[in-house]
Amino acid sequence: MIASRWLSGVADLSPACFGIVMATGIVSIAAHLLGMPQAALGLFWLNLPLYVVLWLLTGVRIAQYPDRFFGDLVSHRQGPGFFTMVAGTAVLGTQFVLLADAWRAAMGFWVAALLLWIGLTYAIFTALTVKTVKPPLDEGINGSWLLAVVGTQSLAALAALLASHEDAAWKLALNFFALSMWLWGGMLYIWTMSLIFFRYTFYRLSPQDLSPPYWINMGAMAISTLAGALLVSNAPDAPLLLSLLPFLKGFTIFYWATGTWWIPMLLVLGVWRHVYMRFPLRYDPLYWGAVFPLGMYATGTHQMAQALNLPFLDFLPPVFLYTALLAWGLAFVGLLADLSRRLLRPALPAPHGRP
Repeated sequence: MIASRWLSGVADLSPACFGIVMATGIVSIAAHLLGMPQAALGLFWLNLPLYVVLWLLTGVRIAQYPDRFFGDLVSHRQGPGFFTMVAGTAVLGTQFVLLADAWRAAMGFWVAALLLWIGLTYAIFTALTVKTVKPPLDEGINGSWLLAVVGTQSLAALAALLASHEDAAWKLALNFFALSMWLWGGMLYIWTMSLIFFRYTFYRLSPQDLSPPYWINMGAMAISTLAGALLVSNAPDAPLLLSLLPFLKGFTIFYWATGTWWIPMLLVLGVWRHVYMRFPLRYDPLYWGAVFPLGMYATGTHQMAQALNLPFLDFLPPVFLYTALLAWGLAFVGLLADLSRRLLRPALPAPHGRP
């Protein structure tokens, strides 16, 4: 009975399941940067088995339920969630750099994330382009589309971090790659956010429509801020970046300001959803997509304040780190409760006359 429930859970595995790796990884990184080494290491060692288990479950899902897996891959609502694989892999690679000083392992994760990004980007967006039957805008787009931006910027951030420790030849190539991905991620955000903002303001919005990934509206800009700050930090050793330094600083602040603007708006919408409209607050795997932006805002703001010498912003990262730790704890308790409920609930009675 437990095995059948386990297989049923694998069949229903969310495409965005690697959101827990993203969230755990970035909260660990923020804790490391802000002087909480024990919490950072604890989350790092937890993230490793989480990552392995999710890949095993994904492999089982592909083997046992290929129609479900590939159906999600070409779905307007579900497909973009697969970009959590890219971001989760790159964030874990960043943890290997900062917490284990394992540069070769981090390079391996970066290569894996790059291959995933190439495969998913052209598979998903090609499929969504050539599909014959497509949903209307208000049914087909949501905040999870911005996970494509997060995946792109996670590659840029890890490449910029690796460039700070590579030899001269790789330093130039990695910095150029990071810059290119950073710019492309910004362009993709503008395209996607324009559609999401149009959907918010010109179509009826119900509480069900305001799913947790809407926090990625801010998270995509927070990770863009982080990547920009790392490029600014690399500029003294990279002539190309040095020639673009005013541009890099200006766009990094632009990304940070855009992400910051979203925070009060998202809080107000959350109050509207759960207090005014009384939408129940229950565990959903998509809530990891709300934890990640909090940790990323703490990390991105910290790095920007250091790179641009803005000490008056130093009060913000600890506030968002503690908020992210609280959110992570609540989401993890919700996950454990959900797993217990699924595995331990009593079996349904058999129909009359059947064993």
